[in-house]
Amino acid sequence: MEIMLAVLAACFYCLALTQVLPGLTNSDGIQSRRVLSFAALALLAHIILLKDLILEGPGQNLSILNVASLISFIISAITTITATKIRVWFLLPVVYSFAAINLCAATLLPGAFVTHLEAHPQVLLHISLALFAYSTLMIACLYAIQLAYLDNKLRSKKKLAINPNLPPLMMVERQLFKVILIGHTLLTTTLLTGFWFVGDMFAQGKAHKAIFSLLAWVVYTVLLWGHYQKGWRGRPVIWFSIIGAFLLTLAYFGSRFVKEVIIGG
Repeated sequence: MEIMLAVLAACFYCLALTQVLPGLTNSDGIQSRRVLSFAALALLAHIILLKDLILEGPGQNLSILNVASLISFIISAITTITATKIRVWFLLPVVYSFAAINLCAATLLPGAFVTHLEAHPQVLLHISLALFAYSTLMIACLYAIQLAYLDNKLRSKKKLAINPNLPPLMMVERQLFKVILIGHTLLTTTLLTGFWFVGDMFAQGKAHKAIFSLLAWVVYTVLLWGHYQKGWRGRPVIWFSIIGAFLLTLAYFGSRFVKEVIIGG
C-alpha cells in the first residue's frame, strides 16, 4: 500500500512538472489549472503516505527520511498555494522533484526513530515550529536562487520579457524578504520554545542543533538588518540566504544523518 501511494504521488508530481517545464524554456503558456490539479492529487497521496509512515505503530516514527519527506510536503503545499496567486513556476520543478525523491526514499529505505510526542505536547509545539521555520527558510533559499538566476539573465542582457512565465526581478526580491521575515519569526519562536521547553538543548548529542540554529538566526538577523538599514540587495542577499539555509540544514539533519545513514545506528 505504501509503495503504491509513493508511486502514485511521484507520478502526479511528475505530471505537474510536465505542465510547467515547457513554459520555462519558451514563452508557451502554462496551464495553471492542470498544474495545480496534478499537484493537489500528489499532495493528497503524499500526506496519506506520511500518515502511514509516521503514525504506523505506537508513537511517531520521525526517522530522518520521514522528516525530510514531511518537510518536502510542507514546502510543496506552501509553494502550490502560493502558485495560485503569484508566478512561482520557476520554483516548482525543484520543489516537486525533491518531494518525489524524498517520499520514494522514505518508502523504500525505511528507518526507525520512534518518539512519543503525545506525552509531551510542549515538545510537539517546538518540533512543529521548527519544521515550519525550516520549510519557510528553505523556500526563501529557493527564492534567492531564482533571484540569482534572473539577476544573471539581466546582467548578460538576455531578454526576460519575452517569457511571461518568469516573474519580475523586483517582485522576487520583495517576496524573498517577506518569506525571510516569516521564517525568521518562526525560527526565533522555535529557539525560544526550545530554551523554555527543552532544558538540555546544549547537552551532549544536542548541542550542535542549538549552536547551528543560533548561527543561522544570526545570519538571517544580519541579512534583515543589512537590507532594511543599509539597503543590501543582489548578491549579498543571495549568499546570506544560502548560508543561512545551509546552517539550518546542518542543525536539523547533521548528526541524524551521521547516526542513521552513515553509522546506521
